[in-house]
Amino acid sequence: MKKRIAVFASGGGTDFQSVIDANKKDNFCEISLLIASKDGIGAIDRARANGIQTAVFSKKDYPDLEALYAKLTYLLNINRIDYIVLAGWLKIIPASFISAFADRIINIHPSLIPSFCGAGFYGIKVHQAVLDYGAKISGCTVHFVDEIPDGGAIIAQTAVKVGDDDTAESLQSKILAEEHKLLPYCVKKLCLGLIEKHGRKVIIK
Repeated sequence: MKKRIAVFASGGGTDFQSVIDANKKDNFCEISLLIASKDGIGAIDRARANGIQTAVFSKKDYPDLEALYAKLTYLLNINRIDYIVLAGWLKIIPASFISAFADRIINIHPSLIPSFCGAGFYGIKVHQAVLDYGAKISGCTVHFVDEIPDGGAIIAQTAVKVGDDDTAESLQSKILAEEHKLLPYCVKKLCLGLIEKHGRKVIIK
């Protein structure tokens, strides 16, 4: 039986789309749910275009964080979700939720962790920080999620050269292209049972 995943997104959903497209080709999972952090985002349009059930969990509807994630936990459980894929999810995730889905949540981050990650490093800010530091290589990382922001065990990484003429936007574009390959690859391996986690060491078969 195919593993059932829920994808969490807060924006346009291009990483989400990359998983949809890869799954159409290889049929390695069932994308059961899109969880959106607000109405009107592109990820919702992508879900609807592909017949994927969508639920919105916005701050205005759930001002209490624990209440939001308690309701979300219930929804995931009744839908028998095996894995959660964070694809541009910008909400804080409480420890209670992470504990409830231990080693079942993965995230993609637009840098080579442990560089340029953690609290405050998201979106275009990551790429600007890379340029400001003068780093010559950046990239993207897929990792398991734990209680430390961007601190979970690393599953896979792809490196990207930082050009002398790169802007934050051009670097973001280059790295996003790699995200669209790395995230589906990791989701496929996870859903096929080809990822082993031993503490911080992750082995991809």
